[in-house]
Amino acid sequence: MRLLLLLLLLHLQIYAPTTTARTVSEYEALLSIKSSITDDPQSFLSAWNSTTSLCSWTGITCDHTGRRVTSLDLSGLNLSGTLSPDIAHLRYLQNLSLAANQFSGPIPASLSAVTSLRSLNLSNNIFNSSFPTQLSSLKNLEVLDLYNNNMTGGLPLTVVEMPNLKHLHLGGNYYSGKIPPDYGKWEFLEYLAISGNELEGSIPVELGNLTKLRELYIGYFNTYEGGLPPEIGNLSSLVRFDAANCGLSGQIPPEIGKLQKLDTLFLQVNVLSGSLTRELGSLKSLKSMDLSNNMFTGEIPTSFAELKNLTLLNLFRNKLYGAIPEFIAELPDLEVLQLWENNFTSTIPQTLGQNGKLEILDLSSNKLTGTLPPNMCLGNNLQTLITLSNFLFGPIPESLGQCQSLSRIRMGENFLNGSIPKGLFDLPNLSQVELQDNLLAGEFPVIGTLAVNLGQLSLSNNRLTGSLPPSIGNFSGVQKLLLDGNKFSGSIPPEIGRLQQLTKMDFSHNKFSGPIAPEISQCKLLTFVDLSRNELSGEIPTEITGMRILNYLNLSKNHLVGSIPAPIATMQSLTSVDFSYNNLTGLVPGTGQFSYFNYTSFVGNPSLCGPYLGPCKDGDVNGTHQPRVKGPLSSSLKLLLVIGLLVCSIAFAVAAIIKARSLKKASEARAWKLTAFQRLDFTADDVLDCLKEDNIIGKGGAGIVFKGAMPNGDHVAVKRLPVMSRGSSHDHGFNAEIQTLGRIRHRHIVRLLGFCSNHDTNLLVYEYMPNGSLGEDSGTSECMSAIAGSYGYIAPDSIKEGVLKVLDPRLPSVPLHEVMHVFYVAMLCVEEQAVERPTMREVVQILTELPKSTSSKQGDSITTEPSPHSAAAAAHDSPSSTAKDAPKDQQQPPPTDLLSI
Repeated sequence: MRLLLLLLLLHLQIYAPTTTARTVSEYEALLSIKSSITDDPQSFLSAWNSTTSLCSWTGITCDHTGRRVTSLDLSGLNLSGTLSPDIAHLRYLQNLSLAANQFSGPIPASLSAVTSLRSLNLSNNIFNSSFPTQLSSLKNLEVLDLYNNNMTGGLPLTVVEMPNLKHLHLGGNYYSGKIPPDYGKWEFLEYLAISGNELEGSIPVELGNLTKLRELYIGYFNTYEGGLPPEIGNLSSLVRFDAANCGLSGQIPPEIGKLQKLDTLFLQVNVLSGSLTRELGSLKSLKSMDLSNNMFTGEIPTSFAELKNLTLLNLFRNKLYGAIPEFIAELPDLEVLQLWENNFTSTIPQTLGQNGKLEILDLSSNKLTGTLPPNMCLGNNLQTLITLSNFLFGPIPESLGQCQSLSRIRMGENFLNGSIPKGLFDLPNLSQVELQDNLLAGEFPVIGTLAVNLGQLSLSNNRLTGSLPPSIGNFSGVQKLLLDGNKFSGSIPPEIGRLQQLTKMDFSHNKFSGPIAPEISQCKLLTFVDLSRNELSGEIPTEITGMRILNYLNLSKNHLVGSIPAPIATMQSLTSVDFSYNNLTGLVPGTGQFSYFNYTSFVGNPSLCGPYLGPCKDGDVNGTHQPRVKGPLSSSLKLLLVIGLLVCSIAFAVAAIIKARSLKKASEARAWKLTAFQRLDFTADDVLDCLKEDNIIGKGGAGIVFKGAMPNGDHVAVKRLPVMSRGSSHDHGFNAEIQTLGRIRHRHIVRLLGFCSNHDTNLLVYEYMPNGSLGEDSGTSECMSAIAGSYGYIAPDSIKEGVLKVLDPRLPSVPLHEVMHVFYVAMLCVEEQAVERPTMREVVQILTELPKSTSSKQGDSITTEPSPHSAAAAAHDSPSSTAKDAPKDQQQPPPTDLLSI
């Protein structure tokens, strides 16, 4: 009996697969793959049906017989879903690419059955989990690209069992642990990228065995121990090496000089130290070298004179010193030279730029002296010229006035003299000019019609004279016009009103005279106007009251007369004014924002009266002095007064009755209504009791914030929004937006408890946060900063523990200088004074110029690499002075010199 059972089991084991398994055709496998795709927004796969030939379907390639599918390429179709295990039934598949979609879930282990596969590209998706060990059977695989997914665990050892691999990209995932020493075993590997993960430990010396490797990317938020192993010099075929931003320390090993084919070396944002390895000068093929943001010391080695093919040299933010060698200027192909924030001394090589190829030059924040080289724009390729914060003297080279390629020039904080070169302001691509804090003289140049791209012009604190030409109106794109601290004279030209993009205008501390040009009010985007310390006269133009987003207005220390226009009090956006030390007369407005201004804004005007300034004299209320009526009243005049009073009393009684009736009809419309987003233990009257001057804790263009105590002891913050237009029946979306805010619950957003409203005004009631605003690391203030242009306010917090406390703990190696820069921008955006907050255009410009990564394309693979013009330079090169590999929707197009073969 036992023997019979044994024979039966053996029979089932042998014959069950062939008798029960059903063969899945390629047609059925593809339909299964389609069914696993949950979203095909552009219907790319609509033709995958029985009415058409399989080989004509989107993304399908068949062999010459037309029967076997050899390639499935669905890259970039914006598909969502999972990868069906039935992919295993495409047994003749050689190429599978699902790159740049939204596929999720684990990589199916059944893919191991497709042993003919040569290229597998799953990059730029959201695949997760670990790499299946079963895929070790893919012995023919040459390209494996998993870039920018959510893969976890350690770097897969399975891939080591794929002997024919030439291209391996595992970057932009969440791999952790150490680099396996076995990763040095591949015989044919040409491309290895493990950047943008969470790797640690030391770099294994075994990587030096990859003698056919051409490209190696190991940086970006990996955190290695120690430095580069000397064995890195054994990578004799290496063309590109990127180990930026990964915690490397120590010195660059001299063996690196053996990499004779190397054309790109990126080691920026590490803690490398010591002197610059002189063997770097042996890299005769080198084109781009970025060693910025490290701790290198000493001088630039003389061996660098041999780098004849060098196009980019970034050494900024180190501790280098000495003179800039003359041979730097003689490098024949040099395009980018950035040496800022070091301790370089002596003069700038006077032949710099004579190769005719210079595009970006930044030597700022050193101790350079002497004059500027005369031919920096010889080839008309110079785009960015920054030499600010040095000790340079002499004139600005006249040749810059003909530099058609120039877009940014920043030469502030030097001792430059002479006049502004003719034609400089007419350059068609010029977007930023900073020449402040120098000794420039002469007049403001006449401007042509080409200066439409200039967004910022700063000439502050020089010795410029003469009047402003009417052609200043040709700066149609200028946003900041800073001319303060000069000796300009004459009247402000009315053409200033043509500057429709102007947001900040500072003409203070000059000798401007005549009336204030009313055309200034035509600049509707102005938030900051400073005309103080001039010789302006006449009255304050009433047109200025039409500037609805003006935050800061300073007209102090002039010779202005007349009264302060009463409509100015209706300008809800004003947060700071100064009319002091003029000859103004009459009553200071006491309503609107004026009820919060300090008396120092009005001192020095003997004939002004009102709060803090003393009572008005007879005839001063309207800004005029009327003669007093002296002597006793006549009998007839007394009779007329009595009759007049009687008539007025009757009229008043009638008006009171009418008014009472109208108030009764409007009482429902004007009554306060409290809308709560949770159970509240207070009423609208309790909220209204908070609206006292002593309770003000913040104010700005978006409203005034009061602190109040409720009957149950809870404290709230009440924001009073600007008054709505009288008679308006439309809330302009206020109700809908507030209802949305009331439903939000997030630990970083102050909770909106409710709001009160009537026919005229809206009050927002927030929970009160007692720790002070983000702008105060002392914790003593209760001032809350309004979010400009919104209904919310920033949740206060302590930053006593430092900026690093706000970082995501999964980003342990984020460069502190970049974090500080982003944090600084955030702080600017919540400044209490609205005029100190940057415009959104400025915010975008500053943030987009942060150190960032660009893409280098290898087939369908995207490799995170720094910009050749690198990087962190932009952080300091912003108007006001990388994270993990970027998601695919934020990646930049690859620079041409970093395109892979």
